[in-house]
Amino acid sequence: MSELHHDILVLGIGNLLMNDEGVGIHVISRLELEDFQGADLMDGGTGGFHLLGFIQSYKTIIMIDASLDEFPPGHVRVLKPRYAKDFPKQLSAHEIGLKDLIDSAILLGNMPDMHLVAISVKDFQDMGMDLSPEVEAAIPEAIEKVREIVKGVTG
Repeated sequence: MSELHHDILVLGIGNLLMNDEGVGIHVISRLELEDFQGADLMDGGTGGFHLLGFIQSYKTIIMIDASLDEFPPGHVRVLKPRYAKDFPKQLSAHEIGLKDLIDSAILLGNMPDMHLVAISVKDFQDMGMDLSPEVEAAIPEAIEKVREIVKGVTG
C-alpha cells in the first residue's frame, strides 16, 4: 500500500479464506496491480473497530464488500448508505462488526461520505480461497464503479 495521502479511501472488506466472501480484498489487489491513482487503497480484512480511525480520517470512503442478497451472484451495485441500517441486510459474514463500526463513526460525529460497491454472492458457507466464476467475472465492473465514484468525487 502506498503512503496514505488522499481524501478518498477505497476499502476492501472480506475474508479471503471464505471464497466469494473475500471479493472486496480481491478488488483491492487488482487495483494495486493496476497502479490505481486518486485514492488510497486498503485491505480492511473483516472490518472491526481497528478501522475506525482510518474511516474517520477520510472525507470519502468507497467500501467494497460481498453481499448475500436477492440478486444473482456477480451482480454489482453501488449504494450510498448514511447509517448502518442502510447497508444490505446480509452484507457478508462480518456484517455485525462492520455495521457497529459505521454506527460508531456516526456516534463520534465524524462520518465520511460513504459509497458501498456491493457484489452479490450465493453463500458464505464454503471454506476456500477461490472466487466463483460469476463473482470473479464481476471484478472488472466493480473496479469501473470505483473509478466512476472517484472521478465523481474529484471532479
